[in-house]
Amino acid sequence: SKSLSPRQNMPIRYFIMKSSNLQNIEISQQKGIWSTTPSNERKLNGAFWESSMVYLIFSVQGSGHFQGFARMGSSIGCEKSQDWGSVGFGGVFKVEWIRKESIPFQFAHHLLNPWNDNKKVQ
Repeated sequence: SKSLSPRQNMPIRYFIMKSSNLQNIEISQQKGIWSTTPSNERKLNGAFWESSMVYLIFSVQGSGHFQGFARMGSSIGCEKSQDWGSVGFGGVFKVEWIRKESIPFQFAHHLLNPWNDNKKVQ
């Protein structure tokens, strides 16, 4: 019931996911899971159920790079993971990694976010 199902004629959503360290991204790439703060869960779950696809673009804070992107593969449940080794994270959800590559922010400086005062996407 939590798996991805196509929702035709609905928008595609994109989110930048900031991680405090590269290890969390490596765990995500190995296990196909992610966890975020509880304050982000409602927004991501809403997007998952109201969009045809949700893409997550990952970046480690302070790195100046994106580390790749993935598709959200399930809604966020209540189950937590010990993999992250940090308190403050909410439930775990599936992600399907599409590209794992370090890409400098400068490659995306032409992209502006209209929901963030047209600031550069990074």
